[in-house]
Amino acid sequence: MRSTTEALKSLETAVERYLAELNKLDMDSLHRKQSEEEWSIGQMYVHLIQSARFMHLHNVEEQCLSSKDSALNSDEEKTELGRQVFESGHFPPVPVKVPASPQYTPQPPESKDSLIDGLHMVVERMRSTEPLVNQASVNNKIRHPRLGALNAQEWFLLIEMHYRHHFLQLDRLISNLEMYTREGNGMYL
Repeated sequence: MRSTTEALKSLETAVERYLAELNKLDMDSLHRKQSEEEWSIGQMYVHLIQSARFMHLHNVEEQCLSSKDSALNSDEEKTELGRQVFESGHFPPVPVKVPASPQYTPQPPESKDSLIDGLHMVVERMRSTEPLVNQASVNNKIRHPRLGALNAQEWFLLIEMHYRHHFLQLDRLISNLEMYTREGNGMYL
């Protein structure tokens, strides 16, 4: 398993790429959807920011680093998928389909600045949390819906893996956007 220091460096590199791609896009491109079932590029960015801030980092900081919560699952283990993900260091290279719902489907971004600020906020919280992660008990675990019970270090590593995993979606969405532009239907800045 990677160290938290390595994961933080890799996340910083991933965020640099997300910011570089974001600088090429206008708001219309960030909101454009290929179909009702797909997310826009902007929604994908919102998903990355919100999942890191309100799920992953929350579980690290407010759950695993604090042994007060009765929801901690010290005896539980990862699922088979969870074991595979952490052994390989990445998610399987396939899209994850989740039915659209108000709880899960991200809202379109309000502005490019909100996405830029959100990405920077995730990196800053990762930097401030990283020194604490390895001090947490490996028995303080919180259940992930698909991966099973994860400790603070695993939740922390998951953020970087999640950002890398969404590069596949970003590349596909940008390719679709470029194809749309070549057909003369819009612009890609």
